Amino acid sequence: MSRPPTTQQFVLTELRRAILARELLPNQPIRQDSVARGLGVSRVPLREALKILEAEGQVVYRPHRGYTVAELSLSDLLEVYRLRELLESEAAAVAVERYGASELEHVEQEHRAVTDAAERDDLIEMIAANRRFHFALLEPAGMPRLMRMIRTLWDTTDAYRAVYYNSADNRSRVLDEHEAIVRAARDRDGTELVRLLHAHRQHAVESLRETVGADRSAAGQDSGGSTGAEPRAEP
Repeated sequence: MSRPPTTQQFVLTELRRAILARELLPNQPIRQDSVARGLGVSRVPLREALKILEAEGQVVYRPHRGYTVAELSLSDLLEVYRLRELLESEAAAVAVERYGASELEHVEQEHRAVTDAAERDDLIEMIAANRRFHFALLEPAGMPRLMRMIRTLWDTTDAYRAVYYNSADNRSRVLDEHEAIVRAARDRDGTELVRLLHAHRQHAVESLRETVGADRSAAGQDSGGSTGAEPRAEP
């Protein structure tokens, strides 16, 4: 597999992969000298990549402490998924009217890639293929500004996606839901496609609400603090 075109993009890809693979955990400090050495790069592209991840909300910078991986937040998750619902529903409704044979083949190809990765228990590739599958559905809308916003939202929730895919039940449900989504795309049924994508996101939110909420509650009990009331999910 070839490196991305620039050193900064290579570093950014590797940091995202490490967060996704849970090699870098929430609240874990990022030792820049060690990371740069491990990737065989200078600290300059590493700093630039960290600034991008900071803007996406994946890492946090604190003066005199440096960068740490951002803590998973249920309220952030709910906000991002609500924004995704609004933007992706618009993109899907437009895209479905523009599906041709090549667009549908691309969707089905990425669906097969998700399935193949799941059968190999390759979670990293399954998550990457899942992203390609969803963007294959949405990109035919031909709305580049909208897609840039959607990509940013996906980037901010990679760590949550890794948690979700850790469950075999969730992985199985993803495959079943993708099958139904592919059928709606083939039928060019915009209403059904938007409905299925909404249900697909909501299932992820419901599962992560339990996992992320439980993790934060446990952390609060360990520290003797109170986590406060959890926000309600969007209907």
